[in-house]
Amino acid sequence: MNILRKKRKSRPFNRCGEMSKSWPALKRWYQTRLGQRLGEQEQSLVEETLQNLFGYHLMQVGRLNEEDWLSSSRVSHCEVMNFLPEQVTGGCLGFQGLPEQLPIQTDSMDVIVLPHILEFSQKPHDVLREVERVLIPEGHVLLLVFNPFSIWTFWRWALGWRQRVPWCGRSLSTTRIKDWLALLGFDVVSIHGYFYRPPLQQKSVMQRLRFMESAGGRFWPVLGAGNLILAKKRMVTLTPVGPKWSTPKAKIVSPGLVEPFQNKQEHDG
Repeated sequence: MNILRKKRKSRPFNRCGEMSKSWPALKRWYQTRLGQRLGEQEQSLVEETLQNLFGYHLMQVGRLNEEDWLSSSRVSHCEVMNFLPEQVTGGCLGFQGLPEQLPIQTDSMDVIVLPHILEFSQKPHDVLREVERVLIPEGHVLLLVFNPFSIWTFWRWALGWRQRVPWCGRSLSTTRIKDWLALLGFDVVSIHGYFYRPPLQQKSVMQRLRFMESAGGRFWPVLGAGNLILAKKRMVTLTPVGPKWSTPKAKIVSPGLVEPFQNKQEHDG
């Protein structure tokens, strides 16, 4: 009888495959009507959030459309890292790299923007470790992630879209992301849900459902299609070392021996 067990193959984090293939497909989906509407909301939220963040160096990892999401930032120098050779519009510097191996110096970035990188990376933990490495203490990371508990989940399962982009990505709950960030030394500053309409391509129907945006943020905020998470890297503080005071050494008695007892009267006499 063969007692040797076959080694299990490592299960991929998502069904989309490597980012070199899934990311171009995701960018094409953002050119559809639904993707454009989602991208407009995400760009507005990113710009609003960046207005309150300061520093010298800002980096966006991956671009989903041709719009400049970093123009509203007060950070003086911005960079956009692409996975494939692409031209970057706007005043930002463009370069190529991998999110799991950022070609950036340690403790050099003030703000990092990750638009749906975690769901489509096969190594999301490595991505966050790299973010922690390159961010300065008290630097910020801004995450855009799809919500696994949104109204979109019903369409994903009912219509069998699990093998298609963006539905093949591994949606992550805010609880899981908060745990990952806490282990790496981050504090979550804010979480903002967005896009409360169903994933429909019909323009007329989506316009009639615009009321769901304001109602969703008020009555069912946890059901948004995506979440914007802003986290801050903790400042590493050194524990002060005080002076070493000399203390009298304790008297040690050998085991099995009894310390001589002196009668109090004899001592007084």
